[in-house]
Amino acid sequence: MNVTQAVFRAALLDPARPEPEGLGDGRGGAAGRRFDVYRNNVVASLIEAMKTGFPVVTKLLGAANMEGLSGQFLRAHPPASPMMMQYGAAFPAFLAGVAELRRYGYLPDVARLELALRRAYHAADAAPIAPERLGAMPPEGLEQARLTLAPSVQLLRSDWPIFDICRFNSEDGAPKPRAEAQAVLVMRPAYDPAPHLLPAGGAGFLAAVQDGATLARAHAHTLAEVPEFDLADLLALLLGGGAIVDLDVAEG
Repeated sequence: MNVTQAVFRAALLDPARPEPEGLGDGRGGAAGRRFDVYRNNVVASLIEAMKTGFPVVTKLLGAANMEGLSGQFLRAHPPASPMMMQYGAAFPAFLAGVAELRRYGYLPDVARLELALRRAYHAADAAPIAPERLGAMPPEGLEQARLTLAPSVQLLRSDWPIFDICRFNSEDGAPKPRAEAQAVLVMRPAYDPAPHLLPAGGAGFLAAVQDGATLARAHAHTLAEVPEFDLADLLALLLGGGAIVDLDVAEG
């Protein structure tokens, strides 16, 4: 980006900056009011995109505070792509760096969950395996199997009750958040991604699976840390959410 482009972009995203020199109105005059209107429309559209993309964070902060933070964010992180579905990836880290919000330590992870839902929505399609394929495998074969999860699957671990917080702020009558760390699995069985609270050990097991471990190895590692872990329940959750798209059996 050359200096002229950098100056234009900075002025476009910051109403406090003056109009860049050299801009015209198409009739030989300065851009003046036309640039101000264009700038206001661009900034308003980006702020609205942030509020739409992070509805729970917006509710937790309040609309006015979210608009102010979004203005700060877009000046620090202007869009790098015309595809607005990708905008806001840096927002969780941005929230973590705002000194006034440090008492609300859960906000960055809530934003991460909202980003995960958006990524799941836009992820590539992949046909799930038939549940009967797992049931037909002998135990020794299943133990050596490696699972491939759908591109839409998203896994998050947090020190905060992010599943409860998001549900409480998006569903009528939802219970108040519990004081506990929570891991969340996002799946998209059709076209509408949804978060699922994982049981103890579930996140560790799935992380091992995503790293290529066999079911036996991932299961043994998880049981060593969480003896009460129930593999059958987790596999049922994955199958019900269409999250398993391939099943490979390792040799030996």
